Amino acid sequence: MTTMHIGGPARTFIHAQSEEELISVVRDADSRNEPVLIIGGGSNLLISDDGFVGTVIRVETSGNSYEIDACSGGMLTVAAGADWDQFVAFSLEKNLVGLESLSGIPGTVGGAPIQNIGAYGHEVSEVIARVRTFDRSEDRIHTYTASECEFGYRTSRFKSDRNRWLILDVTFQLKRGELSLPVQYSELAAALGVDIGGRAPCVEVREKVLELRGRKGMLINHDNQVWSAGSFFINPIISGERAELLPADAPRWPQPDGQVKTSAAWLMEKAGVNKGDRNAGAQISEKHVLALTNSGDATALDIIELAKSARQKVFQRFGITLEPEVQMIGISLD
Repeated sequence: MTTMHIGGPARTFIHAQSEEELISVVRDADSRNEPVLIIGGGSNLLISDDGFVGTVIRVETSGNSYEIDACSGGMLTVAAGADWDQFVAFSLEKNLVGLESLSGIPGTVGGAPIQNIGAYGHEVSEVIARVRTFDRSEDRIHTYTASECEFGYRTSRFKSDRNRWLILDVTFQLKRGELSLPVQYSELAAALGVDIGGRAPCVEVREKVLELRGRKGMLINHDNQVWSAGSFFINPIISGERAELLPADAPRWPQPDGQVKTSAAWLMEKAGVNKGDRNAGAQISEKHVLALTNSGDATALDIIELAKSARQKVFQRFGITLEPEVQMIGISLD
């Protein structure tokens, strides 16, 4: 049930295929003080080898509604259990702009606002209009506008308290057109043959993004017997002063608040973390250093030990502590 193919059993496992069923099973578990783990595509999870002593609920709701104006664009409301990349493809079929650079990200629509998923210079928060939730603390349905979601780099109000909000559906506001949002990422710009800030046909952007992600091993491939959760660590955001202490060739992306984002992958490679490094069945991907993979028989502990080793090397070399992007259940790096 996870893309890493790692984790012990659940005491109870429920496939929730309608919104009514989803709310009902969560309410029931909460009323019994039963521990609950809500999952979607299982693409951002590392679950303990001991499993989960409680109820695991897989969100499998589906369906969407949309209104598209011939000139301005569209408002699309999509169920939390819908496959993310299938939704991206659907939006492009409708000639809507805004999601093309987020192609190929595994998971479900409901997981997108929790993590504020992003790639190649854009984040999903740029196109979210509202998020409808079930508030488990207040036992009511509540809709948050984008400004109320407290979006940040790979975070949101829904991530800060994962046990409170259950995402029911997400509404996106997308513009109509054939050209993409401005291309902000140098690697993608080079692949498209445009300048930073330039635009390209959305379909071409999607094709190049999928190609680039494939080269890095960041696409879900169930046939190669090597499984991962994508990027294991997030790119650190550090003070301007600390950024000045990094080597001159270190990536630096200035942030609006004066801080600087740098590359976790660059830090790892410069600290001596190498593609192909192994710990038992766990391996640093041979395609991209940020992906920690299960090469067939890895345990959660194998992955954790490999991650700790990489984290320690970066801290010893640069004094920066890498934070995991992957949600860990029953296990920790600390």
